[in-house]
Amino acid sequence: MITASNPWQGHNFAALSAILLAGAATLLGLTGYLCSRFTQPVRRRYVPFMGWRDVSLATITAALALYLWGCLHVLFLEDQEQAEACERQRPADIPRLVGRRGDFIPLRLVCEASDGRDYSVVIPDYINPSIAVLLLLALACALVSALLHLKQRPTTRKKG
Repeated sequence: MITASNPWQGHNFAALSAILLAGAATLLGLTGYLCSRFTQPVRRRYVPFMGWRDVSLATITAALALYLWGCLHVLFLEDQEQAEACERQRPADIPRLVGRRGDFIPLRLVCEASDGRDYSVVIPDYINPSIAVLLLLALACALVSALLHLKQRPTTRKKG
């Protein structure tokens, strides 16, 4: 959040570090789980809903990896380098810069102009759209998995 005393703030380092640590642990855990799904005993018990569930988890894993990749772009830039990136990529019609802020959702480093406009720098342009598509795909796969699971379950009826 930008304060009046310091409008040139990027991402909060403590929050960024916590996201990177928790995200890396989660990414490692998901990758380990997904790799375990390739073992012979597990493959023998596979039913369709499990496949869709695992595809959903794989797309979530890919989205998390992309998010962490974007966070690493921010982590390794000093404040001065972020300011230089804002200035280098400033469109010609923007008079001057008045601030900078870091957003985590969507992941971006925003340079703010004196005329009220802003623009994003440092984070590659493909990160946020790719994450959005992967998360929508994960949701669709999870819904298919849930529907297949409900369809597979035997229905029990009480006799009156």
